[in-house]
Order: sequence, then structure tokens, then C-alpha cells
Amino acid sequence: MELFQIMVVCVLVGIVASLGNALFHLSSGKGDSRKMVRALTIRVGLSVGLFLLLIGAWTMGIISPHGMQP
Repeated sequence: MELFQIMVVCVLVGIVASLGNALFHLSSGKGDSRKMVRALTIRVGLSVGLFLLLIGAWTMGIISPHGMQP
């Protein structure tokens, strides 16, 4: 379970880093939008990969959803 949590945190850090990279390229004003688009594409890919990872872990029984406790 600890390895799975580390993987999820690493992917989340990658998503935030890619978003920050895109923001940097947007605000630098050099006119090179290809780098910004590439960073956003990586962010979307990581987000979809994280979603598939969570669905796969739920299907295999590694994680389980739980309701709110009253």
C-alpha cells in the first residue's frame, strides 16, 4: 500500500510541476507556445494516467472506496 501511495504522490507532483512549467512559458512572453502546449499535454496525460491507475487499483482491490462516517 505504501508503494501505491508514493506512486500517486509522485504523479500529483508531476502534474503540478507540468502546470507550473506551462504557466512559466505563458508568462515569459517569448512567443513560443509549443513549449506551453507540450507542458499542458503532459499534464493531461499524467491526469488521465492517474485516473486509470486509481481505477485499476480499485478493480484489483488495492484500494477501496468508503463512505463518510456519521
